This record gives sequence, structure tokens and C-alpha cells, in this order.
Amino acid sequence: MPRRRTVTLAVSGTLLAGFVAGALFQPVPYAELTPGPTFDVLGSQNGTPLITITGKQTYPTNGQLRMVTVGVSDESYQMPLGQALLGWLNNSEAIVPKDSIYPPGQTQQQSDAENTQEMTDSQDSAVTAALAELGIKPTGSGVVIASVNDGSPAANKLQAGDLIDSIDGTPISSGGTAGMTAVTGAIQKVKPGEQVTFVVTRDQKKKTVVTGTTNSGGKAEVGISIESENVFPFTVDIQLNNVGGPSAGMMFALGIIDKLTPGGLTEGKVIAGTGTIDAQGNVGAIGGIQMKTIGARDAGATVFLAPAANCAEAKANQPAGLELVKVNTLNDALTALQDIKAGKTPPLC
Repeated sequence: MPRRRTVTLAVSGTLLAGFVAGALFQPVPYAELTPGPTFDVLGSQNGTPLITITGKQTYPTNGQLRMVTVGVSDESYQMPLGQALLGWLNNSEAIVPKDSIYPPGQTQQQSDAENTQEMTDSQDSAVTAALAELGIKPTGSGVVIASVNDGSPAANKLQAGDLIDSIDGTPISSGGTAGMTAVTGAIQKVKPGEQVTFVVTRDQKKKTVVTGTTNSGGKAEVGISIESENVFPFTVDIQLNNVGGPSAGMMFALGIIDKLTPGGLTEGKVIAGTGTIDAQGNVGAIGGIQMKTIGARDAGATVFLAPAANCAEAKANQPAGLELVKVNTLNDALTALQDIKAGKTPPLC
């Protein structure tokens, strides 16, 4: 009898172990967040400056202003339960519901496109907020090309960031709804398949571009998306590839200000930060703050500018040696950097 009980227990234990092992490999609807790469907005990516200012005097900078990112598992990735359990025990990564990153019904391509547009919008807001902080007002508004569709007639001819001056001789002299309506109307004056001549401003220079059209519901289309944008007396161009989302807005604004003012903002320090920004300079909350502070510390930062709304979450997993500075506005961030330069303690989380 004892022998039969031993055999029964052994078989039961084997079955249980097999069941547990199998369960650990079952996919669960979660995504993984990890610290992503950081980028110095005062520096370059693959030899191209992140911020280029043309037509206005700029000044040397020292130190670093690092924007931070979060690595996210792909939408198609099926996370096994075992990985999720380990991730929940690891402070250097976060396991979150997949639908909080990829809304149901949204493809990876759609998510990437949305993130790219958010990055573009944040850069536009950063330029407006930074120049407003310096007292530089726009000279007007215009219509710019937000993106060019791959494989469209305009591909490799028109570029994102081109300011549209005229189309087939019709001037585009304002932004807003009126300007964007004028662009659409000028394109649709021609028949599908005919050519359209654009005059655009690119890198402070006028350029004439001739492109074909395609048929879209019986109307001509060149394959661009457009948006209204303030026009300033000089050009600020921000270039960063393969990074999306709105959370670098504040750091871009600080980088623009640093390049346009003598003396430098960082006093040679490595300063990181995150936060959305609007045209009025308000700094908003972002996601993945704990991963971003870890990435910042790994990159050598000793100061981290955090949106006030993220302070509690940031402090819950604050890396050793990283000071968390609380900011609500772009002006708060500038004041904090001046305090640090002067040896004062800025407002902390």
C-alpha cells in the first residue's frame, strides 16, 4: 500500500509540474516596458544635429540635455505568463496591459503613425513655446507639409516641413482652416493624372517642385498631409529618426533656448527630462516615468526634470544619485536650471 501511494504522489507531482510548466508558456495580454535610449538634444544622431537653427545667431553649448524614451514590446509579441511574472518582480521593467499601449483594433503600423504625428506636433509646440519664452513672435502663419505618403506622386519631391508658398501660381498666404482649404482647392483644380507645380520654402530657400497627381474619388491628389504652423523670421528644424510620441517636447524647447542664448543652461552637467509641451509652455504628464528615470541615470544624468503630475510615480522608484526636479511649465524648467547653476536647490518632487 505505501508503494502505491508513493507511485500516486509521484505521478500527481509530475502532472502538476507539467501543468505549471505549460501554464508559464501560455501567452497573456500584456506588454513590456523597458528603459529606452536617451538622446542629447544639443547633440547629433548619425551625424545630423537634432536641432538646427538657420537664419539666426546661435551660441555654443556645454553639457547635455537628454530626452529619454521607453522601449515597448511589439503589438504582435505574445508574452508568456512566465515572463510577465518575472517582469512584475523586476524594478527595471514594467508589465502593463497590452491594450493600454495598443488600443483594440489598432495595428502596429497605425500605432507607429500616431506616434510619429505626436512627435511632429510636439516639435512644433516646442518651437513656438521656446521662441515665445525668448520674446520672439511669429511673423504670420502658413501651411506646411506634415508628411508625404510613400509611393505617392509627391514622394521624394516634396518633404515634411516644406512651407507651401503657392500651387500653380495660386498663393498660399495664410495658415489655419482658410490656408489648408486653399491648398486642397488648388490641387483639385487640375484633373487626376495632370501635374501640379508647388513653390515651397525649404531651409530658408525657395524651391519649385513639379509633381504628378492620382485619382482619389474623382479628384486630384498628390499624397501629402498638411497642417497649419506659425511662421517665424528664421528656421528651427528638429530631426530625430525612429522615435515617436509627444513626451520630448519640453526637452526640445530647452535645447532651442540653449542654442539661442549665450552662457549655456547646463553648466556642463548631464541633465535629463521629459514632459509634453503646448504652445503656451505648459508641461504635461507622460507615461513610463519609472523607465525613463532609470534610462536617464544609466546615461549619466544627475538631474531629471519631471512633470509635476508624474512626481509621485517617479519618486516611488527613484534611482540613486538622480535628483528629481518638479516642473509645471517651461519657465519652471528654466528657473530650475538657473538655480542649479547658482548652487541653489530647485523645487524637488
